[in-house]
Amino acid sequence: MKTEFTDVSDTQKTVTIEIPRDVVDAEINRVAKGYTRQARVPGFRPGKVPATIVKKRFREQILQDVMRGLIPRAMDEVLQERGIEPIDTPNIKDVALEDGQPLTFTAAIETIPPFDPGDLSALEVTRPPTVVTDEAVAQTLERLRERAATFEAVEGRPAGVGDTVVADLTREAAEGPDRHEGVNIEIGSPANPPGFDAQLTGLAPGDQNAFTISFPADYAVTEMAGQDVGYSVTIKELRRKVLPELDDEFAKDLGEFDSLDALRARVRSDLQEDAEENATRAVRDALLTQLASRVTFELPTSLVEREIDRRLEELVRQLMHQNVDPRQAGIDWAQFREAQREPARASVASAIALDEVTRRESLTLEASEVDKEIERLAVRVGRTPAALRARLEKEDGLPRLVAGLRREKAIDLVLSRARIS
Repeated sequence: MKTEFTDVSDTQKTVTIEIPRDVVDAEINRVAKGYTRQARVPGFRPGKVPATIVKKRFREQILQDVMRGLIPRAMDEVLQERGIEPIDTPNIKDVALEDGQPLTFTAAIETIPPFDPGDLSALEVTRPPTVVTDEAVAQTLERLRERAATFEAVEGRPAGVGDTVVADLTREAAEGPDRHEGVNIEIGSPANPPGFDAQLTGLAPGDQNAFTISFPADYAVTEMAGQDVGYSVTIKELRRKVLPELDDEFAKDLGEFDSLDALRARVRSDLQEDAEENATRAVRDALLTQLASRVTFELPTSLVEREIDRRLEELVRQLMHQNVDPRQAGIDWAQFREAQREPARASVASAIALDEVTRRESLTLEASEVDKEIERLAVRVGRTPAALRARLEKEDGLPRLVAGLRREKAIDLVLSRARIS
């Protein structure tokens, strides 16, 4: 078998393979015999059709079967001889197969070249502080008060900052009027468009107002940026937000606490736990960034595109979980994909580095570790472990799960050796 390798880059290779004529002829004869046993040709008894007629009558099918048989075997042999582990199925093209001729084809291969992830003890990061301040506790308690707020009707005066108006609102859109009834609008809310509050302040129930808002060119909602949009509102009700007193009764109303001090202690404990988790995540991310920087070769395109696809699919799942139709979410998907390219590249580089750490350190998984992870995931998705395993095996998800667990082991090893101050 003749082979000719071309190094396109560190991660991309092409190989042209020629399988000798005698090997091809032998495979054609072998496949043709199978057709002979099953062929139904008028004038011949089953199994007695001459080989020349079978080869002529079923020529295309036989050649297809020959290619399906010889090409994978030839690829496996060549890859083993060269010690190449492709990261994806080789892309086969330019296949040429004719009677009495060798079989030739070209394969494009993506692979990860050998590299040294370096001394793990040379990695150094600083763990962020995890001090919970009294101010942070107070802010959290205020958010709890906001969440427990009630609204009471306001009479005898017009709307002012801090009031909530209940209004029928119409926005003039390019595709026609966009009407909403009974909309709650808090005057002074940061979410309101610029200039919106001024148009509502001073109105009372029954009042109407029509106005135009000029959105700045750098407005966060890109489809509104730089636009002049007309609105008309009719005030139906005026309400005032009433916050509960921050006292023992408020704590008891939340259901788990017998005093404000107990609530404050729980808030501080939860904030401390969040701070510890965030600090650990920051250390982990910093170490992965440093590891990724040690991957100096050009990343395989297929891995980067696959990671971008994964991120896009994750966003779609989140939208659907929120009962939002992804097709109606107003997202520029091409722009989203491009925005994810650099984060995807960083993620792929760190995964490559972790996989190399796994190989060099001979990190392995016990079957019980895989079982435990499947049990954990099964609880989260509301399935039995057996049903989840069957689904993973059917969707070829088990290898990804195992790879993820191995990388987690590699991260733990990196954390144990890195210098964390």
